Amino acid sequence: MKAKQPLPLKVKRKPNKIIGDISRVITRPHLPDDCHRISRIIGRILDMPDAYAKDLMAKILKDFSARHEDIHHIFERHLVRVNDFLPEQVLLNDVQKGLIGAYFTKEYAIESAALFNPSIVLHPDQSHLEKGSLRFVMSLRATGEGHVSSIVFRSGVLNRHNTFCFDPVSDFVETPDLKKDPVYNRSVFQRKLDEMEVNNEISAYILGRLPEEFTFKELIEQIRILMKSPQFSPDKQTTAFGFMTWLADSNYEVEFHADHRISERVIFPVSRNESRGIEDARFVQFFDENQEITYYATYTAYNGVTILPQLIETKDFIHFKIRTLNGDAAQNKGMALFPRKIKGQYAMLSRQGGENNHIMFSDNLHFWQTSRVIQEPEQPWEFFQIGNCGSPLETDQGWIVLTHGVGPMRQYCIGAILLDLENPAKIIARLDKPLLTPEENEREGYVPNVVYSCGSIIHHKELVIPYAMSDINSGIATVPVKNLLKHMRKEVL
Repeated sequence: MKAKQPLPLKVKRKPNKIIGDISRVITRPHLPDDCHRISRIIGRILDMPDAYAKDLMAKILKDFSARHEDIHHIFERHLVRVNDFLPEQVLLNDVQKGLIGAYFTKEYAIESAALFNPSIVLHPDQSHLEKGSLRFVMSLRATGEGHVSSIVFRSGVLNRHNTFCFDPVSDFVETPDLKKDPVYNRSVFQRKLDEMEVNNEISAYILGRLPEEFTFKELIEQIRILMKSPQFSPDKQTTAFGFMTWLADSNYEVEFHADHRISERVIFPVSRNESRGIEDARFVQFFDENQEITYYATYTAYNGVTILPQLIETKDFIHFKIRTLNGDAAQNKGMALFPRKIKGQYAMLSRQGGENNHIMFSDNLHFWQTSRVIQEPEQPWEFFQIGNCGSPLETDQGWIVLTHGVGPMRQYCIGAILLDLENPAKIIARLDKPLLTPEENEREGYVPNVVYSCGSIIHHKELVIPYAMSDINSGIATVPVKNLLKHMRKEVL
């Protein structure tokens, strides 16, 4: 008797489309490349007649107050950026302060070019929902002028039929307050300096005068003391100071207003490492040994020349910690954390060598030293390159991992593999054909012929996949988990 054939693998594309809105703008400092111009600009502002300055300030407030929730605070914040260029012994009035802040402020449309590469996780608040529904947070990569990428968020409810109902998107967008004095761990800081091969007698001298948990302010104070009374070669000191402040600058914390909607929050590049963009955040809901939940996201920081894997940590999507990922294996793009430890170790997927899927394990979330290949390109649609499409999803059959494959004409497709639950370095089944291939109406965009995801969830026995369409907009697809697993070819062990 012939074996019963599984139902055709039918992927259902939802009608929802997540499209960028050019009216969603944030404010950024607007400083000239030549800092000597700042004093001249300020001088022109202060030379304005009082009546003209007052009328100009009134017009600025009329034109821009409705576009930002607290325009006065923004001007105050950007005035601070040019404090060192203000004329001495000149008492500024409120209009002059506001105008200086306004002249050194610009708007930036965060979603004007694209809104893509989504990931989805359960919202921290699952209260007051209908039976069978869940509340979600979706992160997306937003791209604006100059192709600078940031992280934006959407939220909503997914009902028991896997119908999406997105929360209204706020007209306002805000960048968070940068926590001015984050705390650093001395041992971790020293270990990273070792890895960078810049941990020398100067850095050891400074760290030796700091407590095990120290603040940025304390670090800068020790650097200032050593600059004032040099103990080493001035050139070597300057180099060491540069590396230490660079490392501290790459590890920071930000905080949003708790009473604002999640769609108002945007994580925009802060450090020099990410000055040209924050790319492809892969969020995961992580459960520790006590079943306490922390949300992590790996992302790629880009400075225009090099990339650097970074880690985001949050409990509530209000306060975020940003940390560097360290070690010889923390390289390239597409790192994706497993949602729990496996045999007492953290586990992470990554792409190494530009084309293969790797797995790595570590006792320390922030340090990854070795990795091993678990998947190489095998099918024609993935010959050029493969990688993951987000963190693994646990089922009783194994870990479902969505993958991306790049084939001829740089077409990106989404596939799937199944990893062993207790030994995820072992593939136990895989799809031979793509799960998602760009359809005709999904092929045109910033990067044509691409479907791509940064993270999915399982809800009511269906795999829910938010995915990008040609690096410009995003959509959502679903497929029954049971049907997907039946279509996977079992590996011969």
